[in-house]
Amino acid sequence: MRIGSFVLAVALGILGCGQALPESAVIRRVIDGDTVELGDGRLVRYIGIDTPELRRKIAGQWVEDPQPFSQAAKEANARLVEGKTVRLEYDVETHDRYGRLLAYVYVDGTMVNAALLAGGYAQPLAIPPNVRHVEEFRRLVREARDATRGLWSAPRSRRRRARDQP
Repeated sequence: MRIGSFVLAVALGILGCGQALPESAVIRRVIDGDTVELGDGRLVRYIGIDTPELRRKIAGQWVEDPQPFSQAAKEANARLVEGKTVRLEYDVETHDRYGRLLAYVYVDGTMVNAALLAGGYAQPLAIPPNVRHVEEFRRLVREARDATRGLWSAPRSRRRRARDQP
């Protein structure tokens, strides 16, 4: 029983679950199109969207290897949130396997996750059980695709998805 309690305590500490979930925070830094750093240093991964990657891990090392539209997605995210106070809304799971907070992020009443989809900077990424806004996200990406906004304005060969990468 003691070992089980110890393992649980370690797991909670690693995932950051021991800290209270912030309801609002200032964005210190934009990491990429779908991840930001809060003023307290915690990372937030936006729920329900996936943007092109700026970097990837090769042989245990992070290397700059930007996918098409990754810089545009990061810049759009920065215009929306960098240096601003945001409201964080959580779904069923509050942390991912890397210990990042998972949230829908709002600034001035606008959901950033949705704004990035509508602008064509992201694709929907539904990972149960965090699927509260999945239908809205699918609708927004259809509209962005139909209007050829953002990454949907490029020929299909330039729209590499993060999950298509080795």
